[in-house]
Amino acid sequence: MTAGTPKPQVDTSKPHPARVYDYLLGGKDNYPVDREVGQQLPEIGKLSARQNRAFMHRASAWLAGTGIDQFLDIGTGIPTTPNLHQIVQRISPKARVVYTDNDPIVLRHAQALLVSTPDGATDYIQADVRRPEVILDHARTFLDFSRPVAMSLIALMHFIPDENDPYGIVRTLVDALPPGSCLVLSHGTFDFHPQLAAQVTGTYGKGGINLRFRSRAEVELFFDGLDLVEPGVVTAPEWYKDTPPPANEENAVYAGVARIP
Repeated sequence: MTAGTPKPQVDTSKPHPARVYDYLLGGKDNYPVDREVGQQLPEIGKLSARQNRAFMHRASAWLAGTGIDQFLDIGTGIPTTPNLHQIVQRISPKARVVYTDNDPIVLRHAQALLVSTPDGATDYIQADVRRPEVILDHARTFLDFSRPVAMSLIALMHFIPDENDPYGIVRTLVDALPPGSCLVLSHGTFDFHPQLAAQVTGTYGKGGINLRFRSRAEVELFFDGLDLVEPGVVTAPEWYKDTPPPANEENAVYAGVARIP
């Protein structure tokens, strides 16, 4: 944010997924309406949020280690150290990162996302994944789309209902990326706790937040036509490459990484 940028207006009367997630992670950038949602969720919600964040850390570090030095993170959420750029720039100091979120409170904290290594760079755009062309147009001004880009959709697409064509949105984004790029995606599921479906969707729904958790087969469809990296679409704690295995705790999140051929 540059000097003179209008202070973003945050609607504190309605909960927002980014702020509920911040609460679940133990953050302080949330409001009573967000905490009300978070406090009504079962304990597996907090555990899954931490596991989801840890998956992002492992996947981003691994991709940076493979040589990818451009990252597009959609649905960034409120800055929580370490952020994606801090992880990848430890490995690849020249890495460039574009962050995107539709919650004005993330824009308010954007300065925390714009601190880069001297050789690298970070950028932020307030935009909604349901308008993928807007995100892509901006990303092209900052990233080199002639070289591989790692695109992250972390715990985002389960907030996009079927009527908004979530698969079409992801396909639009993926089709714009050059060969060798990667999709990093995590997604909530009720496969392991079907008895919690009514409670969780009802809690979010009372706050006006649509929630569409999906089965493993439905999550795998987001990777259709791509080359899944081993171990494929698995639970968040089960996805790791060159680190010790995380504790395989209860969870409600599928995760995967795939390359664009």
